[in-house]
Amino acid sequence: MTDGGEIRVGVTGCVGNTPLILLKKLSDALGREILCKAEHLNPGASVKDRAAKFMIEAAETAGTLRPGGTIIEGTAGNTGIGLAMLALARGYRAIIVMPDNQSPEKYAALRALRAELRTVKATKFADPNHFYHTAKRLGDEVKDAVWTDQFENLANAQAHYVTTGPELWRQTEGRIDALVMSSGTGGTMGGTSCFLKEQKPNIRVVLADPPGSGLYSYIKSGELKAEGDSITEGIGIMRITQNFARGKVDDAIRVVDKNVVEMAHWLLAEEGLFAGSSSALNVWAAARIARDLPRGARVVTFICDGGQRYQSRLYDETWLAEKGLSPQAQTLDDVLK
Repeated sequence: MTDGGEIRVGVTGCVGNTPLILLKKLSDALGREILCKAEHLNPGASVKDRAAKFMIEAAETAGTLRPGGTIIEGTAGNTGIGLAMLALARGYRAIIVMPDNQSPEKYAALRALRAELRTVKATKFADPNHFYHTAKRLGDEVKDAVWTDQFENLANAQAHYVTTGPELWRQTEGRIDALVMSSGTGGTMGGTSCFLKEQKPNIRVVLADPPGSGLYSYIKSGELKAEGDSITEGIGIMRITQNFARGKVDDAIRVVDKNVVEMAHWLLAEEGLFAGSSSALNVWAAARIARDLPRGARVVTFICDGGQRYQSRLYDETWLAEKGLSPQAQTLDDVLK
């Protein structure tokens, strides 16, 4: 059975081909177009569905993932959710390892998807008990299992080179002046920027990075160095993955938690867009970069996932207050300070 045009075959067939949304109020205020790839509309509600699909299919093709087998991954949540969803659809078991400091909504989603969820203490990558290393060990220990290794598995970046980049090129008819986005595993950045730069080398690619990540410093100085921390989940890292290394990045911008909170609440109130923390970070960075471009310029970014996965955090006054955060901005100028 094949995809019949408007009819998508199963949840696997629903991954990708997401809309590109013009943020009307933000674009009108800036005099530049801010376009958002609506990845929260994937069946697993995040951009990570693309990587999950391609990693599973790569393992199936290689013969390492066989009927009734087990998929193992270490994740901040969204890749695990995509893998667990597709595992159910394709007849696999899923074991997902997560740090214990992510949003409760992600844990709940994984349990609902019948994944075997294992949480470990949030710790630095050098610690052998880090979620990444724990998942790798499980991949060796569990019979008939495949550790998908989203950080170094180039099927991740390939998903975006084959689907996301071409979709953006088609949807914009090649009219893109800048691509602005955050990075976690580096897959979206690696694949998308590589494809778009091949089509139009002068597209400006800018990394949006939170405190606690070393990627901003790496792009600016060639040195991995980080300060502070962030409430954002699933983005920022202190190493250069094979997926990120595939990317073509021109510059970087730092985005702090205050910027994220203000933009998330502004988007909800003004655009009706219920966005997650990395999505708000992306839009804030895209708006700041757009202001330095000529009027009429077009900037593309990503809605990585929706606000539903962060209701108990990003949209909870008590939780924000505990972090010393509260949306205070009255105008867009205040949001973009």
